[in-house]
Amino acid sequence: MSALRRDSMPPTRPTVVAFDVNETLLDLGPVRAALVELGQPADLLPAVFSRTLLTGFAAATAGTWCRFREAFDAALAQATDLGDAERSRVADAFLELAPHPDVEPALRRLVEAGVRVVTLTHGSPGVAEAGLERGGVSPLVERSLSSEVIRAWKPAREVYLWAAGVCDVEPARLALIASHGWDVHGALRAGLTAAWFPRTERTYPAVYDPAALVAGDLAGAVDALLALPPA
Repeated sequence: MSALRRDSMPPTRPTVVAFDVNETLLDLGPVRAALVELGQPADLLPAVFSRTLLTGFAAATAGTWCRFREAFDAALAQATDLGDAERSRVADAFLELAPHPDVEPALRRLVEAGVRVVTLTHGSPGVAEAGLERGGVSPLVERSLSSEVIRAWKPAREVYLWAAGVCDVEPARLALIASHGWDVHGALRAGLTAAWFPRTERTYPAVYDPAALVAGDLAGAVDALLALPPA
């Protein structure tokens, strides 16, 4: 099921589709497991991950910047009594992530349709690459982009425009697929097409710009983008 964005410029089929990485493509299970191994509750990860985003967003909004790993370490220090080495061990688990089962067929469908695929994250460089390699889907992805290169966090407008520039396409020809409403909102504000589907969020937040496309799952988000009319 999908809903078109309510504005005067209906979206068109993208040339490039960028995917958010953490949770959208890669399962954070290994990070949760690392926390459990250190005696932390299994349900702690969502709170720590949310606090990580809060830390990064707040720093960027205030005019400073920190790396994702630094924000994650700060979130762990606030939420647990883990020592430096233990927190580093948990952060290292991001390099053990693997794709969700629905990722490979979704990426393959885009590539077979002639659409270029990239990843776009504010996460640490190497995390997306390691996860894609572990899942055997690296050949389906043209490149992995981390906004650490420009010292910025999504959902800042500059991140999406930078990605469009790196991919050598106009923003309107770049689409983002993410399971985070704030990410979709940022992409829309930068002039991209964007599709949201539920992974850990139940609904697309009503306080944001309406998503260009809302789908019931990842496959539906891909199908909805491919069904858009050509530019």
